[in-house]
Amino acid sequence: MILGVGIDVVHPQRLRRWQQIPGLLERFYHPEELAQCRKRAGEAAVLSLAARFAAKEAFGKALGSGLAGLALKDMAVMNNPLGKPELQLTGSAKAALQRLGGTRVFISLSHEKTAVLAMCVIEGDSTAPAAAGA
Repeated sequence: MILGVGIDVVHPQRLRRWQQIPGLLERFYHPEELAQCRKRAGEAAVLSLAARFAAKEAFGKALGSGLAGLALKDMAVMNNPLGKPELQLTGSAKAALQRLGGTRVFISLSHEKTAVLAMCVIEGDSTAPAAAGA
């Protein structure tokens, strides 16, 4: 059963500015996620960072609560061996998913030079306590 859907758009220019602020990216990204993005060159790294931030925002929207109370570093968009992006959750993000009754998270990312889009779908068991009154 689908418990939540979220979508977000990020303009890469925002990430270009963030790259100029020491320590800011380390606040918003999991270390492994950041390392994966930094392996890419130039504009590809910026688009990758923007897509990952959009995925985090989309996850918050799918939760229905936004990012309030969530540590952005507790969400990491990593690519599986086939290149498919997957949202890995720990700490506050994992707890928020569990409170909702979510069991699986699906994301999709897309980007062009001037805009990045992410979509998130949260799936859960229809018998979960959080979904009982829905």
